[in-house]
Order: sequence, then structure tokens, then C-alpha cells
Amino acid sequence: MFSCGTSVVPSLEPILLKHGNDAGQLLQILTDVQQAFGYIPPEAVNRIAAHLNIPLARIRGVASFYSFLKLEPHGEYRLLFSDNITDRMLGNQSLLDEMCRQLWLQPGKVSEDGLVSIGLTSCTGMCDQGPAMLVNGRVITRLTPQRVREIGDLVRRRIPLEDWPAEYFVVEDNIHRAGPLLSNPFTPGDALRAALGMGEAEIVDAIKRSGLRGRGGAGFSTGLKWAACQQAPGSEKYVVCNADEGEPGTFKDRVLLTRQANWMFEGMTVCALAIGAGRGYLYLRGEYRYLLEPLQDVLQQRREAGLLGRDILGHAGFDFDIEIHLGAGAYVCGEESALIESLEGKRGIPRNRPPFPVTHGYRQQPTAVNNVETFCSAALALAMGVDNFRAMGTEKSSGSKLISVSGDCARPGIYEYPFGVSVQEVLDDCGAVNTLAVQISGPSGICIGPNEFNRKLGFEDLPTAGAFMVFDDSRDMFEVARNFVHFFAHESCGFCTPCRVGTSMLKQTMDKIAEGHGTRHDLAEVENLDLVLQTTSHCGLGRTACNPVLHTLKHFRPAYESKLKSLDFEPAFDLDGALARARRMTGRDDAGAHLKAEDV
Repeated sequence: MFSCGTSVVPSLEPILLKHGNDAGQLLQILTDVQQAFGYIPPEAVNRIAAHLNIPLARIRGVASFYSFLKLEPHGEYRLLFSDNITDRMLGNQSLLDEMCRQLWLQPGKVSEDGLVSIGLTSCTGMCDQGPAMLVNGRVITRLTPQRVREIGDLVRRRIPLEDWPAEYFVVEDNIHRAGPLLSNPFTPGDALRAALGMGEAEIVDAIKRSGLRGRGGAGFSTGLKWAACQQAPGSEKYVVCNADEGEPGTFKDRVLLTRQANWMFEGMTVCALAIGAGRGYLYLRGEYRYLLEPLQDVLQQRREAGLLGRDILGHAGFDFDIEIHLGAGAYVCGEESALIESLEGKRGIPRNRPPFPVTHGYRQQPTAVNNVETFCSAALALAMGVDNFRAMGTEKSSGSKLISVSGDCARPGIYEYPFGVSVQEVLDDCGAVNTLAVQISGPSGICIGPNEFNRKLGFEDLPTAGAFMVFDDSRDMFEVARNFVHFFAHESCGFCTPCRVGTSMLKQTMDKIAEGHGTRHDLAEVENLDLVLQTTSHCGLGRTACNPVLHTLKHFRPAYESKLKSLDFEPAFDLDGALARARRMTGRDDAGAHLKAEDV
């Protein structure tokens, strides 16, 4: 850790050299500086600006955009409790309170001795084994009161993180149902050999015939995307894998990165062969930093086996390699154009589209962007034969789908099904009882009630990025929606006014209802706000921010109305209540010391 009076220059030089003194690598440079010093010291900012010949404002702007980067010290230990709804359901708030008592510290504050800070973070991708937290970027799962007390003691004694008990950092895969993707019988290189027997156009045609659609939720045809990139003019082309699954309730990519990294890299390499790319990037979310070294090892093994690098598998002129970039805590970077901006070392603000990444992506060159599951599925389709792949699933949704199941069920974890499985089948398999609601595809998706549990997962009915959050009849669906609304307000990048202001207004409305000041007027205003956000927001975050409220209102309106007053309108701020302290100080409580209703 950096301490006052210690020069950062000796440690900074190797970091700059590692990243080729390239301003396009700014986010990676700042991430490494943060890792080395615990924050980004002013001396480092000045040195980086001078060395890369970029303005100080750009460095500060990038550092302030990402929640894991800090320009001020935040303690030798930074404790961030995951605040996803599933963590809430498992008691994360009481654990946070216990940690604060242990360390005599308020949330969001740094201790006076500079030892520790405590706060909240968004979903850590550990919904199947929460409550979870990050300590200096390292994930700890299955928190209990006992474990929290032990962590507090380790912090007070300044025990280095590498000396903490190894069981704290265990992340389980929790695979409860494996299909063709997770029980893949093929060996590395099988898909590539199949692809090398085809021409570039034939590879794209095979992916089209497989019916493979993007597994991120939108479901765009993978073959059409690759074809557009293949045909786009450009001096250089790129392949990008989006491993920034920040949607609360989604953790399938975490398991694929652990179990099937070879297959993901194979899919990227097949894509490179099809579109003529020479370089690929895996954008790994910051919460999954613990997977960085294992993934680097897989890449090196592939290079040694001739599956990456120059003349892949002896095919002259087929040169392709992959680099891993780390995110730094920004949900919006899951949007493909924001991810590309982040790859270029900038703030992760979504671009205006068109043009699309297939023609103007990374460094304004043609870029094919798919997520982890899509690249794995593409490799699988070629290895097993596209007709066999196409035979799985439904007419419009071919292949299998990984579902991340969390919440009120006996067996949370990963389930792989052919497309077309019903919601009720998943509930039965995961041991869910007395289910009140299921949130499909995370906060931005759809919430359904028991009368819709016969619906099917697939692009014809319920498209999903993979999240499947279960809520039983003990849950207050208003509070579930309120948690999701807070998530969107926190994760808005702030670039466009409709989203920046609209998500804040939505949060204030939900808080107003929770505090007992809500009216039917407020519910009507949510629908008006949704119309504004749908038509004017810069990206999908703003356009889907009202979904949790509108969907839960549709199915669980009594959960809202039980909290409402019968007035048409009431201000959220209680002015008369705010004067209560003054009345106590003056010893007055007569009518003249109160505001009349008509005065308020």
C-alpha cells in the first residue's frame, strides 16, 4: 500500500511499460495503480499525464467514472457488501451493521486511522452463495455473523489479505443440471479444425444455419452479426467477448469462465477466422478479478498448443491472439458500445448508434461483440455439427440456455436446459415452494406471477439473459422493485439527462411510498416517467429502469396500495414534522407552533 511521503515513480514505471505506454490502455493502467497503492495518488495522476501526454482532466474523468477506482485514500482495507436483492433476502444489512459495530465505523466513511472503510456495491455475481462482499477487490462468499466477526478481527490486527483463511474465498460452481454446453465432450481445437475445413463465408453460413442467437437477452442472430462484420471495410478487425455480466441475478458466465474458458476462447478464434480479425479482447468484469490468472493460464496453454498466435494449427496466415482487459465496476459497460469505449481507456458511456460496432467498433474498426455463452455456443455448434445443434430447443430458439437460479429455492445455482423449458419446470427442479413471483432476466427483464408459470423460456415467449430470481410468498414485491430501482439510479452513467434525472426521480418516488407519503398520483407519475425514459434515454439502462415498478404493479398492486395514503398528492417532505425539534427546544406544542394543513 502507498503511504504518505513514498514516491510512486519506482512502482509506476513498470506499470506504464507493461501497457506499452499506450493512452488507450488508460483504464488498465489505473486499475494496476489502484491495485499497487490502494488508490490512485495525485503523484501517479501527474506522472501518467506527463508520460502519456494526455490531460489531467481525462485521467480524473476516467478514474471518477468507475466505482472501484479512487482518487483519495479509502483505507488499507476496503469492505464492500454486495447489495443485490438476493443478498438483502439473506440478511446482508444486519451483517453490514455488525461489521460497522465491530469496527466502530459508519457506512461510507473511512476510519480516522486510515485503516478501513465500509460500503455497499452492486451485484457481485455470487447470488447463489451470498451474502457476499469484496475486500480490496477479492470476493468473499457465504457471509455469516461469525465470519463477519472474524473478518473484523483480521482487519483490526492488520493481517494481510493473503494470510486470511482460504475458505473465505471459495467460489462454488453449483451446477445442478448440465447440458451439452457444460458437459461438452469435445477437446480444444475440435471446433477450429471443423472451421478450417470451410471458407470464411461457409463458417458464417454454418452459424446462420445453426440458428444461434445472442445469449445476452436481445437475441440478435450471431451469423448475421458476423456476416456484417466480415463484409465491413476496415484496415483491421477485432473480436470482443463481453464478460461483464453485471445484471443482478446473473452468474452463468462466471461458471463458463471457470469450467469452459477453453471453449469460449475457441469460439472467439472461430469468429476471428470468419471475419478476418487478428486481435481479440476479453472484457472481464472487475468483480471476477480472481479469475484473471486462471484465464491467463488457459490462454498460454492454447498458445503452446498452436491454438493461438501465429499460423494457428499450421494454417499459414491465420494469426490471432487474445488479451484480457479488466473492468472496474460499471454496470453500463455491459452495453456493447460502452464496453468498447472502456476498452479504449475511456469512460464507459454508450455511443450513439448507428453506426454499430460491426462497422465502427473498437478503434472505429469492424468489431464482432458477443458474450461468453454465445462464443461457447458457436464453438459447440461447429464441433457437434450445426444440424445437431439446430435440433435442440425450439424453432426460433435453437440450442441450450444456461439459467442462473437464485432466491427462495432449495438449490440455487446453474441449470442448463434446451430452449423451451417452462418456468414451472425450473421451479420444480430448483426446489422452490410457495413461489409468489419470478424475475426473468434481471431488473431490466420481466416479473411474472403464478398464473404465468407455464410460459416458456425462449425468444418466442420469455427471452432471457439467464437470470431467474425466485421470490416466495413471504416477500414484499414492492421492496424487491424498490431495490431494483435503487440499482438503476446508482448505475446510471449520468451522460443523458432523462436517465440521470429520471432514475433519481423514480428512486425518490419509491422511497416516498416506503416512508408512508405515497399516493395514487405517484403511481400514475411512474407511467408518465416511463414514457419519457422510453423515448429519450440514450441507452437501454434508462429505457428499462421503470420495468421493475410497472411489472410488479401489474401483478402485485396491493403491495403498493397498502402503503399509500388516500390523498391525490402529498409532498415527500414533511415541513411540520421538520419543526418538531424546534418545538421541543422551545417547549411549545400549541396550535400556533404547528403549520396548518392549508399552509403546508
